[in-house]
Amino acid sequence: MRILIVGAAAAGVSAAETLRREGFRGPLTLVGAERHLPYDRPPLSKQVLAGAWPAERAALRPAGRYRELDMELRLGRRAVGLDPVAHRVELDSGERLDYDQVLLATGVLPRPLPSARGLAGVHLLRTLDEAAALRARLTERPRVAVVGGGFTGTEVAATARGLGLDVTLVCPEPAPLAARLGPDVGAFVARLHTERGVALRTGVAVDGFTSAEGRVTGIRLDDGSVVAAEAVVVAVGSAPATGWLAGSGLELADGIVCDATLEAAPGVFAAGDVARWRHPVHGSLVREEHRTNAVLQGAAAARNLLGAGHAFHTVPYVWTDQYDVRIQLHGTCPPGAELEVLEGRPGSGAFVARFTRDGATTALLGWNSPRQLAGYRRELVGIG
Repeated sequence: MRILIVGAAAAGVSAAETLRREGFRGPLTLVGAERHLPYDRPPLSKQVLAGAWPAERAALRPAGRYRELDMELRLGRRAVGLDPVAHRVELDSGERLDYDQVLLATGVLPRPLPSARGLAGVHLLRTLDEAAALRARLTERPRVAVVGGGFTGTEVAATARGLGLDVTLVCPEPAPLAARLGPDVGAFVARLHTERGVALRTGVAVDGFTSAEGRVTGIRLDDGSVVAAEAVVVAVGSAPATGWLAGSGLELADGIVCDATLEAAPGVFAAGDVARWRHPVHGSLVREEHRTNAVLQGAAAARNLLGAGHAFHTVPYVWTDQYDVRIQLHGTCPPGAELEVLEGRPGSGAFVARFTRDGATTALLGWNSPRQLAGYRRELVGIG
């Protein structure tokens, strides 16, 4: 049996290691669109961007590990087509790779702002090369505007501010991270940034850009104001990387639609940010963008490639490091969830809180409290 993995990041590497650990000894190929060895993405907006880590430290595994796994790496090759009937993947080089089972783990692509197209000084941050380009720009000490109040946007703002730069964070929500962590925690995050010197503009959206000689000089907001900036980072979300699958016959709807075992079609599985699978507990389709989910799904999909047939279910987990604060969330924070502080106190630098809705626990949150948070994990059994 020949197994092909398309996507050389956390999900793909996790799947490859699991396949070998489970005893698969057949031909194994990993295809990656980038020329770099598979690397970890969370450090890009923090340690790599800050210059605290060299780029090579972000590698998921040393080169020798792939030799140990006896697998073929096809790096710098982008998949451009899938024929699930002929069991074949076409690459941008013109090569056609035949497989018996394939795992699709192509992740997501950042959403650009169309009005910024071709404008120098406007950056996206998803790849190692994009992190290097942004890092080089920050060393020139520009004024920085970050558009987007999600995890990437707030982490970039914290990193840039930690470098002593003039930073403005713009988000349409009432507070950064409010969409993921609720309005109360969003307010705590807002205070964290403003206390560190970030200029925060909430409840506004980008209406356009100002420029001179093809280079950005600022962003226009929909309230009529202008934020001066020589470097703009756009972090307004992402979209599943499924364009290459058009015409494949797979169901594509905000990701690759899979059943509970992560199978999208006979012999075709998906994992990581690109997978939208049917949740075995509440039955709806779910897609989760975070590293922990990618690692767990890659392993689960690998076992199912080998015939395990197990439904995938885990409690969602996300974290973010900003300044000297680590925020961790187990579970989900649905609209209307109530926040109850269990230990510590917001504003004191450390606390643990519970989210509930209709009397049921939906999530636990720790603010600089990893040990204390672990003591409440039993409340999350069966949710997700």
